[in-house]
Amino acid sequence: MTVQHALGKEIYEAEKTGTPIAPFTERYPDITVDDAYQTQLEYVEKRQADGAVVKGKKIGLTSKAMQEMLGVDRPDYGHIFDDMIHEEGKPIDTGRYIKPRIEFEIAFVLKHDIDGATVERENIAEAVDYAVPAAEIIDSRIRDWKIKFEDTVADNGSSAGAVFGKEQVKLENIDLPSVKMEVFKNGEKLDEGYGSAVLGDPLEAVVWLARALHQYDITLKAGEVVLAGALTKAVDVESGDTFKATFDGLGEVEVEFS
Repeated sequence: MTVQHALGKEIYEAEKTGTPIAPFTERYPDITVDDAYQTQLEYVEKRQADGAVVKGKKIGLTSKAMQEMLGVDRPDYGHIFDDMIHEEGKPIDTGRYIKPRIEFEIAFVLKHDIDGATVERENIAEAVDYAVPAAEIIDSRIRDWKIKFEDTVADNGSSAGAVFGKEQVKLENIDLPSVKMEVFKNGEKLDEGYGSAVLGDPLEAVVWLARALHQYDITLKAGEVVLAGALTKAVDVESGDTFKATFDGLGEVEVEFS
């Protein structure tokens, strides 16, 4: 059994049991980013063996706010499974997570596959069917969020859930970098940000993702959804919290926790 296989099993079991584990970077100080992505793929295989279906990808650490939270200077990614997607308007049980946080972003649904070997921004725009407002629930299977970059990569990009708003906007009808987002928690304004916070343009994050996935022979597929990255910092979640994010020209998304 390889180290990556063993670590992937640890992440899988931690998620399944709700019991966090010690940071990999403490126990394996020589772990590389490639080791971490291989660990993520081992976890993905275990989830698929359980019947989970990959519905898309999430891109993390695309904004300065999120990079500063973790002390890194590059994005990462994780896989979104069908059982991680929640219907807007239905309360989400915080008990299914270890220490959840929420962040808000712009997501894209694809109408064509994307070849990461030749991708350019123009190819991405042509491959996107529409944009939607999105909330991502993140969680750490690593104890107390004591993570370094390699830890969160191995832990499926700390991905845990997603909620999508009802508006579906074609790219020609929206200027993504200038989209203003406002976040409200329990009825009070909490934060605001712009699409430009995500690598200058959320579509550039998708270009990065396609190229990064290509290194592991993974292709973005038609019908998949891509969460392009948070516009503002992640926020801790507790039972009873309600959140709403409004996006100029893109609608809104609401999330309630029980």
